[in-house]
Amino acid sequence: MKIWVDADACPAAVKEILFRAADRLAMQLTLVANKPVRIPPSPHIRFIQVPHGFDVADGKIAELASSGDLVVTSDIPLAAKIIEKGGIALNPRGERYTPDNIGEALSLRNFMDEMRGSGVQTGGPRSFSHADRQAFAGELDRLLSKPS
Repeated sequence: MKIWVDADACPAAVKEILFRAADRLAMQLTLVANKPVRIPPSPHIRFIQVPHGFDVADGKIAELASSGDLVVTSDIPLAAKIIEKGGIALNPRGERYTPDNIGEALSLRNFMDEMRGSGVQTGGPRSFSHADRQAFAGELDRLLSKPS
């Protein structure tokens, strides 16, 4: 298993958890973003910078991730692509997207997008909290400690 991170909007606390996990488990972790991202020196951690543009980082992750890989993203369409490829999608708040819940998540996302497109103020996501950090760390631990 490799870990891929949609790093443009990934909270720093989540990246730190992932850095420690990659080194502890000697697992390849790749962050993909359209702007530079600081990574610690490690043979297990790398960064790919993509050109600016709508969903360019998502497209690169979808292209490179394989079945069984873990992708950390808030982007629901990317999560759907990863699940379709046989990968695992986890958002930074610790919610795992599955074949059973991705359809509903896509529908809600599309509905909210339509609302915003028609001028309705829907607000943004709530602030990332300590509970979100703990939920992410717990779910990551469960996923990484499963036997292959």
